[in-house]
Amino acid sequence: MIAPARRGGPNVVDSSAWLEYFADGAGASNFAGAIEATGRLVVPSVCLLEVFKVVLRQRGESDALQAVALMQQGTVVDLDGGLALAAAKVGVDHKLPLADSIVYATAQRVGGVVWTQDDDFANLADVEYFPKAGAKAQHP
Repeated sequence: MIAPARRGGPNVVDSSAWLEYFADGAGASNFAGAIEATGRLVVPSVCLLEVFKVVLRQRGESDALQAVALMQQGTVVDLDGGLALAAAKVGVDHKLPLADSIVYATAQRVGGVVWTQDDDFANLADVEYFPKAGAKAQHP
């Protein structure tokens, strides 16, 4: 398992990593330490939306509610006006999709590290990126 304390700040876990963890996929162990260190876990509210939607569609409402209850053991950061503007800026600067820009701006706001298997984050600073099993790794 990768130690979540590689960097001292908060762990901001992207939706892709949450879904891998909940599915107990091949890469779940990459994210377990960051997720299970709930005292340092920061959860962008957009991740609640994304994970709830996917789990609801795949496994039903009961499982979706259980997933987000676990996520809410961390500190949930809501999207406010300032964070929305910061997300727009990092989205443009790094060519990130909307949700990814919110996750990255949240991590910057709290001085944290993004944990993900989403290749949109692969070459960004303060990111622990683990390619999804079977995907090609991107190099800077």
